[in-house]
Amino acid sequence: MAKRVFNFGPGPAMIPTAVMERVRDEFLDYQGIGASVIEISHRSKDFETILNTCDQLFRELLNIPANYQILYVHGGAQMQFSAVPMNLMGLRPANKALYVDSGRFAKLAGEEAKRFGQVEVIASSAKTNYDHIPSITPAMVDPKASYLHITSNNTIFGTRWNTFPQTGDVPLVADSTSEILSRVIDVNKFGLIYAGTQKNLGPSGLAVVIARDDLLGHAPANCPNLLNYATYKKDHSLTNTPNTFAIYMIQLVLEWLKGQGGLAAMEKVNNQKAAMLYDLVDSSGGFFKPYAQKADRSTMNVCFNLPSEELLEEFLKGSKAHNLYALKGHRDLGGVRASIYNAMPLEGVKALADYMKEFQKKKG
Repeated sequence: MAKRVFNFGPGPAMIPTAVMERVRDEFLDYQGIGASVIEISHRSKDFETILNTCDQLFRELLNIPANYQILYVHGGAQMQFSAVPMNLMGLRPANKALYVDSGRFAKLAGEEAKRFGQVEVIASSAKTNYDHIPSITPAMVDPKASYLHITSNNTIFGTRWNTFPQTGDVPLVADSTSEILSRVIDVNKFGLIYAGTQKNLGPSGLAVVIARDDLLGHAPANCPNLLNYATYKKDHSLTNTPNTFAIYMIQLVLEWLKGQGGLAAMEKVNNQKAAMLYDLVDSSGGFFKPYAQKADRSTMNVCFNLPSEELLEEFLKGSKAHNLYALKGHRDLGGVRASIYNAMPLEGVKALADYMKEFQKKKG
């Protein structure tokens, strides 16, 4: 039997074992047709069934209204840093978008949007190295803006929007790459949600975009066809060959998630996993040092440090002997980062917590 570790990597991330086993079992012969799912045409009835099933499961799990489209777009989340302003900046005559700078990827999204119109950063937590989510009041939202962009979970710094801003008639756009399907949300509060697939959905290389109908069709004439959301809507994301294998795996992950009880059940487990680590960190007497401010902590990425670089290196080295994989923090922050996405079982978080207690007992 293959060795499997508890994979705390931030992405590409752990995929549910049951999904990986099903992929293995179906890989050479998908649904009895005698060919692999990666060998069949994206225009075949078999793949059309996969795509339709994904749509259905997304709508069911997220309670997506009928006036929203589900698009499967090339290039991952960073491609959307360009696609969002290209499609939405022209919604209002001012060609102006609002951005909140809450972390590295939020900042990158805002910088990219400047290529396509005016960008106003209405709030930032950069001065404290992104240890919290900036406060947004309705008065800060210019009603003439085309949209307000947030990054709903900041993977590097372990912060999350626990309460979404009120934007009035200005569409709220969220990069939800590192937390999509991890909690119950009201899709109606958003004009558009997008997410790279490599954390909670499957393999990398694709983005899922959930967009309200009235926000489509506003791209300029010089917008590349494969960056135009209206094109994806018209062709059911099949203008050219998409990443069919990623979409197939998304279907399996969505089926697995439904089998776990859906988003409400998954949110409960995710809260339990995160609390297990945060409670241990908070009760360590300062041995483990949390990074994010308590009110804005992520349930997907738990970031903390140790008293010295020497202890940090020893902790990371020792974690491998306990089958705990990829706990090193991002180079922008350092320390430890435990990414505990949907696929991470309680058992894995408990194994990490036990190792942390053992390490503190020996070194604290």
